[in-house]
Amino acid sequence: MQSLEAELERAKALDASALADAIEDIGFECTRCGACCKSESDDPHTATVFPGEVRELQAETGYDFRDVARPMPYGLTDGTGQTFEWALQTDDCGDCRFYEEDDGEGACSVHPDRPLICRTYPFSVALGGTSQPMGEAVDESGVVRAHECEGLGRDIDREDAEDLADALKTRAVRELEEAIGVRDNYEYANSEEGDIVVYDSEGAKSPDGTEYERGE
Repeated sequence: MQSLEAELERAKALDASALADAIEDIGFECTRCGACCKSESDDPHTATVFPGEVRELQAETGYDFRDVARPMPYGLTDGTGQTFEWALQTDDCGDCRFYEEDDGEGACSVHPDRPLICRTYPFSVALGGTSQPMGEAVDESGVVRAHECEGLGRDIDREDAEDLADALKTRAVRELEEAIGVRDNYEYANSEEGDIVVYDSEGAKSPDGTEYERGE
């Protein structure tokens, strides 16, 4: 496997036009089913969000950090422990807290400011260090992977494909920059029993997004 730095250079060199070609080849149109925003069975919705995106959503909504994001549950046991990502906050039903329905169709209350993971779903790029949302790919074209979604296979116009491609490239770069930041800024926090620590690209943090301090 190549180093994260090498993969980052590959991400930066991605040809957005070729990505758009691949998206057109696979085909996609959002049907507003809401499946990518809602909990699945008994599993709450999980969508990775970068620290900077959390702050951007805070600025747009006026919400506290905890209202926007929560520690990614993977790596936690009984709600405590240590993890390496943030996920969008969920409501009491396990759906994304920004999900709403409009005349029976899925909608997003922060759609113009939604995170990159939401802008690019159901696509990802096949680079080491980047994430695959919602499980393994069900289709692919070139380096573009497509994940489970009822909107796949539908016609998409070139402008929409290019917008998606630009966002997909940006996301790949941001994911790798975040991974490098997590690695370079990681310093083990000897946490108190029952605490949650999130290691992101800015260091060890408490669930409210502030720097983790043992015994706080």
